[in-house]
Amino acid sequence: MNCAGLLADAFGRIRTAVHDVVEGLDADALAVRLDEDANSIAWLVWHLSRIQDDHIADVAGTEQVWTAQGWADRFALPFAARATGYGHTARDVAQVRVPSGGLLTGYHDAVHERTLAFVGPLTGAALDRVVDEAWTPPVTLGVRLVSVLSDDLQHVGQAAFVRGALLRR
Repeated sequence: MNCAGLLADAFGRIRTAVHDVVEGLDADALAVRLDEDANSIAWLVWHLSRIQDDHIADVAGTEQVWTAQGWADRFALPFAARATGYGHTARDVAQVRVPSGGLLTGYHDAVHERTLAFVGPLTGAALDRVVDEAWTPPVTLGVRLVSVLSDDLQHVGQAAFVRGALLRR
């Protein structure tokens, strides 16, 4: 397997987990927070999708799917279009409500397709390209993609935990 295949497989696993976490839950279940400071499934899936969208668009030099394909308007959240959830307060988390899981998976699927289009042609040498010089050492494309994968896996795991707690009630 080459690096592009490895990355596509990893991002595909996140997509599958997102669908599994959201499946069969209504708007109320997606918005449940296990306590007043906890994140909901809706917020977690929205946030992990926004981070992936934001970071892939940045390294690809493209507009985010969020704005380019009208997802910001469909979600109609009370945040600036550039918001990804980073730094959100408990009050902000409570404002992420969606009418259905289909909206979350639809957006995530659109981000996933853009991600696959970007990683598909990558070679090992491409992963060495510096994409952010604000860090010491500078961040390469490979490191940025692993960072996105790590963040997404953590958040989808948290969402799965919340789902499990909800289903036990």
